[in-house]
Amino acid sequence: MSTSICVIGGGRWGENHIRTLHDMGCLAAIVEPDAIRLQELTTRYDAAGHASIDDAIVKKYDGYVVAAPAQLHYEIGMKLLGAGLPVLMEKPMTLNSFEAVNLVEEAKSTNTQLMVAHILLFHPAIRKIKELVGTGEIGELYYLYSTRIKFGTIRTEENVFWSFAPHDIAVLNYIVGSPANSMTFNKGNFLQSNICDYALAQMEYPNNVKAHIFVSWLHPFKEQRLVAIGSKGMIWFDDAGDKQVHFCDKHVEWNNGIPSCSESESIVVPYETKMPLDEELKYFINHLHSPLELCTGMDGYEVVKILENAQN
Repeated sequence: MSTSICVIGGGRWGENHIRTLHDMGCLAAIVEPDAIRLQELTTRYDAAGHASIDDAIVKKYDGYVVAAPAQLHYEIGMKLLGAGLPVLMEKPMTLNSFEAVNLVEEAKSTNTQLMVAHILLFHPAIRKIKELVGTGEIGELYYLYSTRIKFGTIRTEENVFWSFAPHDIAVLNYIVGSPANSMTFNKGNFLQSNICDYALAQMEYPNNVKAHIFVSWLHPFKEQRLVAIGSKGMIWFDDAGDKQVHFCDKHVEWNNGIPSCSESESIVVPYETKMPLDEELKYFINHLHSPLELCTGMDGYEVVKILENAQN
């Protein structure tokens, strides 16, 4: 095994990391406090097992994936970073910006890699949209919007914005190339008095770029749509629909002060099919000891800051 990675957390998403790393030949160990679950996973994936974080730290694996519940991220992250061990932290990075910035500072002080798992930044369709916007295919970027709506997956410990929107915030920041300057927020609590079931965030970015995020788990159909509007064209992608990146030369022309709409048939923009989790883990392994360009600790902090501002 050229690279040894330890996964902390054997839940549903933790097992996705475990399975992928096993297939890559990089899975070394699993940390899971439930002894029965730990035995099941270590047998299935032929990995070492640890009942505690401290036992795993002693082994000094090459890197650690933290897929434990979010409320444990800070404690686990501080231990790992304090020991100088590279960390890939699942989203949300922490449950408040104070803890997030502390993790960033700890990584800096120990010169240790801290990456946050905003997996959609490794989705080839999202990367293609970033490329199209960056090369000016749609002209000057005007605004973006992202929707993540469906019926179900209702939480009792976190609201829909914390549950769904980290993906959308990370994607918008990535495409624009900057965190938002400001945000307004609207929400509705219907099922539980202290937990919102739908939320609408309106954001303003540098260069007068606008964006909004709409998330809901009380919706009659499923949609995971991203739209980018520019001065020369428009792009849209629905990850819950046809999964194709569409481009259309729709724009407004002015003649003697009179606007007219110009448009052509939309085209499908091809992109390379890859599994985002595979790409994310490969990126982490390739940057265990080199600077990150994507999903840095500061990127994770910016996402948590928006989530926290919405909550407050």
